Amino acid sequence: MSPPPHLDPAVFDDTVAAVALLVGPEGRLVYTNSAFTRMFGARQRGLPAREAFPDPDAGRFLSVLDEVRATGRARQVTGAREPDRGAPSQARYFVYSCSPVTTAEGDGILVVAMDTTTETFALQRYQALVSAVSVMVWVLHADGGMEEIVAGWEQLTGVPWHPRADVDWYARIHPRDRERLSEGWRDAATRGAGGVFQCTFRVRAADGSYRHMSTRSVPVLREGRVAEWIAATVDIEDTWRAQLRERLLARVATVTGQSLGEAFGEVVKVVVPELTDACLILLLSHDEWPLPEHARVTARRVASATRPGLHAPPALRGQSVTLSRTVREVLESRVPRTFAVPVGGPVPADLVPAVTERWLVASGATSLTLIPLVVDDTVLGYAATSTNGDTPALGPTETDLLREVLHHAQQPIRKALDLQRARRTALALQRAQLTRPPTVHGASLAASYQPASSANEIGGDWYDAFLLPDGTLVLDVGDVVGHDLAAATAMTQMRNMLRALAYSRGSVLAPAEVLARFDEVAEGLGATPFATAVHAQLRRLPDLRWHVTWSNAGHPPPLLIPAHGDPVFLTGAEEDLPLCVDLGLPRSTHSRVLGTGDTLLLYTDGLVETPAASLTDGQRRLAHEAALRRMAPLPELLHGLQDLSDHRDDTAMIAFRADPPL
Repeated sequence: MSPPPHLDPAVFDDTVAAVALLVGPEGRLVYTNSAFTRMFGARQRGLPAREAFPDPDAGRFLSVLDEVRATGRARQVTGAREPDRGAPSQARYFVYSCSPVTTAEGDGILVVAMDTTTETFALQRYQALVSAVSVMVWVLHADGGMEEIVAGWEQLTGVPWHPRADVDWYARIHPRDRERLSEGWRDAATRGAGGVFQCTFRVRAADGSYRHMSTRSVPVLREGRVAEWIAATVDIEDTWRAQLRERLLARVATVTGQSLGEAFGEVVKVVVPELTDACLILLLSHDEWPLPEHARVTARRVASATRPGLHAPPALRGQSVTLSRTVREVLESRVPRTFAVPVGGPVPADLVPAVTERWLVASGATSLTLIPLVVDDTVLGYAATSTNGDTPALGPTETDLLREVLHHAQQPIRKALDLQRARRTALALQRAQLTRPPTVHGASLAASYQPASSANEIGGDWYDAFLLPDGTLVLDVGDVVGHDLAAATAMTQMRNMLRALAYSRGSVLAPAEVLARFDEVAEGLGATPFATAVHAQLRRLPDLRWHVTWSNAGHPPPLLIPAHGDPVFLTGAEEDLPLCVDLGLPRSTHSRVLGTGDTLLLYTDGLVETPAASLTDGQRRLAHEAALRRMAPLPELLHGLQDLSDHRDDTAMIAFRADPPL
């Protein structure tokens, strides 16, 4: 086998690249071409390398020459040359390739240098640009390795950049974002040259919080195939939070609940799961503020929401907690406070109802934050929010945003409070009028009034029972159109007017004449509520039965529940118009005899009318349930029948039963 040919450096005389040849153990400079002289200046040949290159910045270059000579392996190194002091020119950058060769004078090193100043400046400008806008730039190679081009990862996360995503990179991604991020990469890789990957995800920062990042990656093609991906990742936390704030405040502005429970029920759906994993609202049972120091005050849960994937929250019923000193301190300071929850519990005691404590432990709560609810300088209660599972505890930024969103719910909450106060006023007025039925010899009486569950359904229904001077028993039931304070006021006027007319003339006027007289008086006084009513008069007969006469002004018919046989609705021969509609039309009086043990029930339409069923269906259910309870004492009968209502409307009932002889 013939030896390799000796290198003839003359072949490099006209090349663009700068070339130098050094031989021997001292690396004597034996050759430089014209390009080398232009780049680095003239060098005296025959001198050892350290004398031929005495430049201050030549140390690294000389060390590489020694390494190539010792190992026999080629090396590549970058270098820079600063301009002479006072010279206007800029620094220049080079890439040196140092390779072992054989020459006629022995073993040597061939140095090939390329000027990369233009490319280096371009890269520096790009790095400065992306650094100015906080962009990290990195490359994903075909073998899965990752190279950080513009640094930023360690500054964000506190850990050094790792060249393998599966080793450390993904561990810093929020657990609920990892699968979506992986799917996005797989989809982009499948699309290949036409794929562009873009995704927003959360990264755990050095302080333990998560920040939202946005990354966009495009493929780099070589010979028509994807050789690598270059990606730019930017921190968008501030922008994301600003957009989230605008979105949440816009949503909370649309809250329209009529009651406090309904309004807060909409509010908790705004903050879950955007800001927290679970949120429950607890309202104080005490109206006085500041709270009396030693008074026992409870807070009742009125609304809650949980993010998907957690256990459903327990039912609202029976969820209350006596305010502890800790909760009082939070409410009095009006400053939110976060409590850490260890894995597996327990939850700090007496912050939320006991059933909620158990739910928090079962749902893997990691923290609990209490936020006072303040409207018009009055503390209504507090919101209790939790983070669960892999969600980190709320930081100051999230807590402040939660507090702001709850604060902006003041307008609908204030409206609900106004309705609640009006409801209380109307109910007080209502209950003041709904007096206890009198004691009647030979009969039993019971009455019931149930307000609607909704705050805007108040004050229209009523009942009345009283004795005339001659011993006649009068029973009235009615419903004024409207469900507000005005309806409650009209109901009061109507009840008192009808009572006065019946008491003064009831002994000589039939029920139809009493209602007709009411129409005339209401018209003359300008008090003409649109209302329905049943006016009944009952007189005891010598044989201990009772004779009942009644007139129905557009109201649901009374129900007769006989001691034996099927219940029957007393519809009469004709149906009369509601009150205050047409004074020219006559009204009808109907009559019936009640035997001992028979029950007469007067009621309002809230008992039988629901959106899901017709009036006929409601009356059928009423007759069926009444038959099942015909032998029950009247208070129990009314209590059982009350369950027929869906509580969307208020309901009034009064029942009369002819007692058997002693």
